[in-house]
Amino acid sequence: MDRVKIAILFGGCSEEHDVSVKSANEIAANIDNEKYEPIYIGITKSGVWKMCEKPSADWENGNCFPAVLSPDKNMHGLLVIKNQECEIHRIDVAFPVLHGKSGEDGAIQGLFELSGIPYVGCDIQSSAICMDKSLAYIIAKNAGIATPEFWVIHKDDHPATDAFPYPVFVKPARSGSSFGVKKVNGADELDAAIESARQYDSKILIEQAVLGCEVGCAVLGNNSELIVGELDQIRLRHGIFRIHQEAEPEKGSENAVITIPADLSAEERERIRETAKKIYKALGCRGLSRVDMFLQDNGRIVLNEVNTLPGFTSYSRYPRMMAAAGIALPELIDRLIVLALKG
Repeated sequence: MDRVKIAILFGGCSEEHDVSVKSANEIAANIDNEKYEPIYIGITKSGVWKMCEKPSADWENGNCFPAVLSPDKNMHGLLVIKNQECEIHRIDVAFPVLHGKSGEDGAIQGLFELSGIPYVGCDIQSSAICMDKSLAYIIAKNAGIATPEFWVIHKDDHPATDAFPYPVFVKPARSGSSFGVKKVNGADELDAAIESARQYDSKILIEQAVLGCEVGCAVLGNNSELIVGELDQIRLRHGIFRIHQEAEPEKGSENAVITIPADLSAEERERIRETAKKIYKALGCRGLSRVDMFLQDNGRIVLNEVNTLPGFTSYSRYPRMMAAAGIALPELIDRLIVLALKG
């Protein structure tokens, strides 16, 4: 029986390039090579596509060939340049192990749609909505889900510093892994936080701080057939959670304790799971997403954000939550590919 040919894309132009390489490396180590024939496509920080042997920290220095994904549905695959000749590699399914801009915002998903190649994860619309936190909040709120109070400012806006109820969080509206995110405790800190966020996006979110513990839920599936992993819970010693920006995240977070399963009652865990599934459906997610929420002391559950292609590193929350629910990484990868092929 022929193996399923799967293009695994990683790297990319976003600030999450290095995390993506780590995620792809874990997938390469855990994919069933008897069932699947992986073809690894690395994308450099400047946007150059190369077919390579395997993801690694120095993948660009290995045996690489220029490669592009053709939007031609009849071709249904990759164009690879070898020895000044063009080869066509037909692809059965794609797995975009790409985080952040151009990976989770609908851009690469649009290319897959043009090519006619099934792909792991959310479609164009839900990717774009979840990537833009303000749009996700609007849709979730209309679905009856609690969200933080927020304000949006654009490139040339200069809001009055006394216009907000501090503390607030200032965030790039369309970025991930806490890049450019700052907690602002008073008006004197606002302008600097806005300028920091503008390094990553021209659209900025100012969000009222929510008091409560942060909990996450890994969701897997299409339509109404959803599986959820064990919940996790983040307790901060100080600052904000930004493990992907730490020097040695493999050794654990410098300022946070992540507990899996979350130290909550069975009733609280079930309410959080049901809320996560409601959010997932309201935002049109498919394949997988990690839904992050706040649980307040009064029992209110508030949406934080939805990651449509969460990390797959050794320390990433999504695979750890699924593993705690009995779905180890090799099985998780297999399930994701099967979901993509089902459409």
